[in-house]
Amino acid sequence: MTSGDRILIGSQRESQISRFRAWVLLIVPLAAILFQVYVPLFFQFLAYLELPLLVTVYFALMQRSPIRGLLVGAAVGLAQDSLSKNPLGMFGIVKTLVGYFAASAGQRFDVDHPFIRLLLGFFFYFFHQFFYWLLSRALLGRQLVFEIQRTMVIGLLNAIVGLALFRFLDRLKERS
Repeated sequence: MTSGDRILIGSQRESQISRFRAWVLLIVPLAAILFQVYVPLFFQFLAYLELPLLVTVYFALMQRSPIRGLLVGAAVGLAQDSLSKNPLGMFGIVKTLVGYFAASAGQRFDVDHPFIRLLLGFFFYFFHQFFYWLLSRALLGRQLVFEIQRTMVIGLLNAIVGLALFRFLDRLKERS
């Protein structure tokens, strides 16, 4: 099997759904949301990190079920909305979409491959920001500016952080 063939799922091992303990599914997203809310108050340079998004992408990719990804995204997004200054539901809607599409991608690609994880981290950051901008304009009537270059740079930084985070979260999987 060539490395190009490994990107698409081809073996039984790669198509298995990853399982996590209940405390992991509760504590990790909660820690990511609390990081997002409180750490930038003390360390402004970390405000660009979107850890709740990265956690949503990771759990959706690993569970490989669009319904589970949708539920993870909705739960993380609504919890993030409840602790932020944003209107309730904005992150909920966007992260629900991210969770659904990330889980769908998890069914099609070898999401254990670092390069695929990097690409998906970048893509879903851009996707998240674009749809947040779109919903802010359409639902709230806000005239926000979508800065493509800034979004791409911050997306790349989040994707790199996502690689390290995903590797750490891989250690929390249940062993069968």
